[in-house]
Amino acid sequence: MRRNDDWLWAVLRVTLAILVAAHGWARLLHDAVAPFGAWLDSLGFVIGPVIAWAVTIYEIVASVLLAAGRYVFPVCLGFAAIYLVGLVLVHMPEGWFVVGLGRNGMEYSVLLVCTLLCVGIHYRKGGASA
Repeated sequence: MRRNDDWLWAVLRVTLAILVAAHGWARLLHDAVAPFGAWLDSLGFVIGPVIAWAVTIYEIVASVLLAAGRYVFPVCLGFAAIYLVGLVLVHMPEGWFVVGLGRNGMEYSVLLVCTLLCVGIHYRKGGASA
C-alpha cells in the first residue's frame, strides 16, 4: 500500500520558501542590496546592482509562488541556480563547514540546492497537486 506523502512535500516546500524568502527580505530591509551589487561589480560582473536587485526581488516574489505551490519546478530551478552561484563565489572558497571546524562553508548551500532540486523534480513529475 502506497502512503500519501503529499503533505510532507508541502511542508518541505513551504519551509524552503520561508528560508529563501529570508534572504531577500533581510537584504531589502537592511539596505544590503547596494553593497551586494557593489560586491558583484568588484568580482567583474558588469551590472552588479541590477543582478543584486533581480536576485532580491526573485527571492521575495518567487518564495511566495513556492509556498503557494505555483510554478514549483521552474521556481526551484531559479533558486538552485542562484544558490549554486553563491556556493561557488562565496561558500566553496571557505571550505565545507558553516560552523565548528570552519566558517561560512558550503554545507548549508549544498543542502539547500539539493533540497530545492528534489522538491522541484517531485512537483514536475506530478508527485503532488499543488
